Amino acid sequence: MHKTSLSIFAATAMLSLSACGGSKEPEVLDSRAPDPLASQIANAPAVELPPAIAARATMRCGDNSLVYVDFFQGEELVNFRAEEGDAPIPLEAEAVGQPYTNGEITVEGNAQQVSVTRGGSTLNCKA
Repeated sequence: MHKTSLSIFAATAMLSLSACGGSKEPEVLDSRAPDPLASQIANAPAVELPPAIAARATMRCGDNSLVYVDFFQGEELVNFRAEEGDAPIPLEAEAVGQPYTNGEITVEGNAQQVSVTRGGSTLNCKA
């Protein structure tokens, strides 16, 4: 009689558990509102990081002035500054080995030596 009571109890317990929807996962409650931008963020394109700085050079020019040039990996981008505290001016090359320019300023060369053309005059500068 003891075995019969135990099997009836087990059958009743299984029946009541199956009435709960059969889900083995607990229900997760969250007090935060759903993120309204979640789908936009999930479908956003991958972000392309800018290239890393390959070399940073401070150069003395022929007129005794200094220029500051940051050369980036990929050899198609530099940041140019005429004064140390100035905001960097990005200059791009059309292809590797071509001069870096934004239409007003042109820089040709590498981290050891450049020629800078601004306002119609050209300065040769060395690190």
